[in-house]
Amino acid sequence: MTKWLISLIWYRSMSKYPNLLIKFNLLTKFVLILIASNLEADEYYRAMVDAKPSKIPSRVALNWSDDPTTSISVTWRTSTEVENAYAEIAIADASANFTTWRTQVIAKTEKWGQNKYSAHFHSVTFSDLKPDTLYAYRVGSEKIWSAWYQFRTAEANSNSFSFIYFGDAQNNLLSLWSRVIRASILEAPKATFLLHAGDLVNSANNDSDWEEWFQAGSWIHAQFPIIATPGNHEYAKNSIGTRSLSTLWRPHFTLPKNGPAGLEETVYFIDYQGARIISLNSNQDLAKQVNWLDNVLANNPNNWSFLTFHHPVYSASKNRNNKDLRELWKPIIDKHQVDLVLTGHDHSYGRGHNIGNGVNVRDEKHGTVYVVSVSGPKQYQLREDRWMTRAAENTQLYQVINVNGDVLNYRAMTATGEIYDEFDLIKQKGLPNKLVEKVTIDGMERRSTTTLDKKEKDTKVY
Repeated sequence: MTKWLISLIWYRSMSKYPNLLIKFNLLTKFVLILIASNLEADEYYRAMVDAKPSKIPSRVALNWSDDPTTSISVTWRTSTEVENAYAEIAIADASANFTTWRTQVIAKTEKWGQNKYSAHFHSVTFSDLKPDTLYAYRVGSEKIWSAWYQFRTAEANSNSFSFIYFGDAQNNLLSLWSRVIRASILEAPKATFLLHAGDLVNSANNDSDWEEWFQAGSWIHAQFPIIATPGNHEYAKNSIGTRSLSTLWRPHFTLPKNGPAGLEETVYFIDYQGARIISLNSNQDLAKQVNWLDNVLANNPNNWSFLTFHHPVYSASKNRNNKDLRELWKPIIDKHQVDLVLTGHDHSYGRGHNIGNGVNVRDEKHGTVYVVSVSGPKQYQLREDRWMTRAAENTQLYQVINVNGDVLNYRAMTATGEIYDEFDLIKQKGLPNKLVEKVTIDGMERRSTTTLDKKEKDTKVY
């Protein structure tokens, strides 16, 4: 709006003053004002980054691509000057002498390029590790190395653990999302992994977006394994008009390849200490994933099952309805009584359970808890028809989930550290899970306005 007004004023001034010198002076002032307005906008909305790679390792990220008890994968980026890269690992010790017993592994290197811009991405999978053991590792080349980072392998048996779940980060990542991921680690420093439900960035192939995402989390990405599912913003239109996965998705992450052919590292599952965590890809080939999901859930030896994908089964915001996804996937979710479904996309918060054949139908045979959340600053209004037990808009959140035997504790935390939503989910043999509310659900909800606009009432059921 500001730029439009400045343009209008300049146009009228040009018509009013025919003298070329006056026009030149006015044009100079106009350009300076426009630059100032752009700088002001960037200062508020965006923290600037320099995405240029160097010989120094950057964007270091941990993933699980195989068994978390005995392996872990790490990826990082350098300039193309680095052709031979390595990673080193050792069992961590309170003495710095642990480096004496380090093992070096040669990295797999791939070149990524966009126009005249290019970088090398490196990856290593450490294998034959000991369960429940603290390791230290670093990445680098020749004499240029990263810091040493630490991680702990999973226990071989089912045991208590916690993880942090984020809805869409997407926008203003370094400026405004960084406080959320950093606050989450201060709140849950013993979390064992981070789960991202899509739209990590805004523009799929914009390298500076990814630089912001990595800088926002900094060392966190290098010490807490990342489980990520792609959102619609991780897809970009190509030259023939179709959409394809970001060219930076697979270079940045080393995720399991146990999904359907063609959907590797976007559709997969990981077993972690008594829980099966499953990522689906809600952007493409929905029907192709049905039988795979059915089989993965039917042959699940774990006590808990968590699903993550980007587009919600039940949308929390106005004028959104993922009918095809719901009709294909919800029967499988119901059949196997999935415990949690963790999604994003709607830029608002909604949580509900016991949802049977309709949003407003409570059926005790269906104990699955559905969550929609958002961690970034981009926010939408809530829908007016309610399936949610708890909801919020205009609120940056992260969720801390603790699993301890047959009891799961879930907390949705605001960016400023308040508990906004909390419940316990308790396993009951032969019955759906029992949900115990831990907050006053009829209390005040966070809204951008006191009431929704009645003129925009959403009458859709889902």
